[in-house]
This record gives sequence, structure tokens and C-alpha cells, in this order.
Amino acid sequence: MEAVAAVLPTLVPSGSAVVPRRSSLATVVPLVVVLLAYLGYLAAAGAILPGKLVDGAVLPDSSRLHYRCNGLLSLLLLLGLSAFGVYMGWMSPTVVADRGLELLSVTFIFSVIVSFTLYFAGIKSQHKSSSLRPHASGSFIQDWWLGVQLNPHFMGIDLKFFFVRAGMMAWLFINLSLFAKSYLAGSTNLSVILYQFFCAWYIIDYFIHEEFMTSTWDIIAEKLGFMLVFGDLVFIPFTFTIQGWWLLRNKVELSLLAGLANLCIFLIGYLVFRGANKQKHVFKKDPKAPIWGKPPKVVGGKLLASGYWGIARHCNYLGDLLLALSFSLPCGVSSVIPYFYPTYLLILLIWRERRDEARCSQKYREIWAEYCKLVPWRILPYVY
Repeated sequence: MEAVAAVLPTLVPSGSAVVPRRSSLATVVPLVVVLLAYLGYLAAAGAILPGKLVDGAVLPDSSRLHYRCNGLLSLLLLLGLSAFGVYMGWMSPTVVADRGLELLSVTFIFSVIVSFTLYFAGIKSQHKSSSLRPHASGSFIQDWWLGVQLNPHFMGIDLKFFFVRAGMMAWLFINLSLFAKSYLAGSTNLSVILYQFFCAWYIIDYFIHEEFMTSTWDIIAEKLGFMLVFGDLVFIPFTFTIQGWWLLRNKVELSLLAGLANLCIFLIGYLVFRGANKQKHVFKKDPKAPIWGKPPKVVGGKLLASGYWGIARHCNYLGDLLLALSFSLPCGVSSVIPYFYPTYLLILLIWRERRDEARCSQKYREIWAEYCKLVPWRILPYVY
């Protein structure tokens, strides 16, 4: 009973992030304040810092949103401020690793509150634009889960774009806190370095190409409800770091050969993922832009069938899956726990691919049928 009593406090939000043996600002400030300060910084940085203004997709009412893509600058500035805070002793570099479960619970509660707020605000909306008018199904569960409005705003902030940015940055900061704890414990090895390097590369590369996000299905077509809010603020930062938590508690020694093989899988996944998304983004901006040095092959004047998109209809998913696998391989094969992310992603992307296929078949009809004949493979050529 005493053991249970000792464990329970770590599973719920506490009033403060207390770290024994060290006195810092982070040890006395409630985690709720830390979360709100983090989101407040991102809101202010997103509005103030310079960045490329990118046109969003044309919406059904012919309107178009505009996105300031300054995520990389916001990230670098926050990294600098955090490093300065650690240097001055105002915060502990391991505060997130020390209080991860508490921060998880605080963020989960926040995402639930936000999703209910979005639901009630959306239902009451009198706006007529495609972005803000209510797209309600009449089912409370469905509308709360999937959302009511396409692009809800708060104080001029596009919340859908904002939450994705917040989740991706949080992923990196959780990893850095785990790395600091591993380094201070003297347990940093090749497995830890590879995992941290792969994730950091992926996240920083995301912000370098942040404008590509504006042409994705989530931004263009998904409404903002609990599914996306929870996915961005909770699922991405806290489940995509499971490998980091695993390596913190389990020492895995990789051979140099295994490390090189892992690196090859990461690089191949990155080239396919980034290359495919870039080709799609460029094609949407300029349908005549060359693909791999040749004029693009276009089906029905709408569907790209060149480059990676001439190999498989959802080739970017293959790259994403290889990247996810490379994040887990440094953990070895002694447990399935570090492989939660690639397993989840495989299920998600097959489900999404099926949904995309049904939507495209209905939208493009004969054009889609012709495209499927030309490009028969869905994700992995000659397999699926």
C-alpha cells in the first residue's frame, strides 16, 4: 500500500515540478504555468518573428488562408533562451525527464478543455466562410472528436497550424531533456546518439520545410477537434519519444555495423519522405515544374504520375514508415515497447491510405481509375 501511495503522485498533475538536490525556477513554477508559458511564447514568436508568408490551399468558398512560416526561427530562439536559462541556473535541463508523467497529464487535460471549447465555439459560430462556419454532423461525439470548424482562430492565430508547431517542438525538447539526463548519468552511447540525431534531424528538417505542411491533408481538409488537438499536443511529443524513455532506462549496445545499417534506413526513408512531399508541394504550386529533370506526367490534368508519385500512389507513407523504424532500431529487439510508434504509424497510414483512396475515387472518378492503372502500387512497390 505504501508503494502504491508513492507511485500515484507521479501519475497526476502536481502543484510544482520539484526536483530534489537542485534549486531552479523550474522546480517551483507549476507545470500548468510552464505549459501556458511555452504556448504563449510560440504565439508571440509566431506573430512577431519574420518568416515567409505562404498561401494556403484555395478553400471551397474560393478564400485562401496565409501562413507565416517562421517555425525554424522560433525554435532556434527558444533553444537559445532555454540554454541561457540552464546556464544561469534558472531551470534544470532534466526537468521534463524528471516530471514527464506530470507534464503529460497536464497537457492531456489542457487538450480536453481546448477541444470542448472548440466544439461549443464552433457550434455557435455565425461565420459564413469555409474556415469558420460550422460543419456539424449533429452527433456530439463525432463533432467533438473530429471538430466543427475547418480553421478556427484565436486572437488571429490559426490554431490548427499552431498546435502542429507546438507538438513538433515539444517532441524535440522532451528528447533534449532525456539526452541531458542520460549524459549526466554517464549512460550516453551509440544507441542514444543515433536516436537523438535521427529525431533532431527530422524535426529541424520539418521546420526548414514548414511551408510544405500548408498543402497537407490535415491542414487543407481536416476539421480541428479532439483528434487533432490531442494528436498534436499529446500524442506526438509524448509517444514519439517512447524510444528515448526506453533508452534512458535500458542500456542497448549497438555494433558499428548495426549502427551503419540503421543510418542507411534513416537516409533512405528521409530521401523518399522529403522528396515525395517536395514533389507534391512543387506540383501544386507549378504543375509544369520538372520532376527529376523531366516534364511531369499528369493524369487528367490533375494527378501527378512522375517521380516518386509514379512509383506508388502514397510513396510518402513508405518514407515515413522507414523513418519511424529508424527511430526505434537503436533500441534493439529485446522489447516491442520502443516499436509502438512505427506499429501505430503503419496502422494509421494504411487506414488513411484507404480513406484517401475512397475520397479520391469519388472526387476524380475516371481520372483516378486511370491513375490507378498507371500506378498500381499503393505504398510499397511489388508488395502493397
